Amino acid sequence: MEDKKIGDVVTGIYKTGKYIGLITDIRPMHYLVQVKAVLKHPQQGDLHNPKQADVQFFHERRALAFNEQTNVPKQMVKIFHEEIPEYYQSLKNAVTSMKRELEEMNTEWSKQSLSKLTVLENEYFSQ
Repeated sequence: MEDKKIGDVVTGIYKTGKYIGLITDIRPMHYLVQVKAVLKHPQQGDLHNPKQADVQFFHERRALAFNEQTNVPKQMVKIFHEEIPEYYQSLKNAVTSMKRELEEMNTEWSKQSLSKLTVLENEYFSQ
């Protein structure tokens, strides 16, 4: 495992989303990562019952915001060598990609997820 330092550009997986960001602090088990772009939008629904529609509460899961900081477990952080995409374009690409995957599934979970994602999409891009 390569050593990472403050200021490194990395990818990190947080819950079910994947982000590009900068390491701003190093902690015993985590790196504090400041989000700069979204590679994969978080899955909708219950994290403890993935891809299940019949759950007590079907969560709407937002992507982390631009410059939001989050603790990412060290094993989920990798150095990123490419140019960092612009945040809103990366978010739009991640949402579009997830919608495409959900439309192809055609399950009860994917239909509920698409509904949540449509609400989020309107919130993200209504400005």
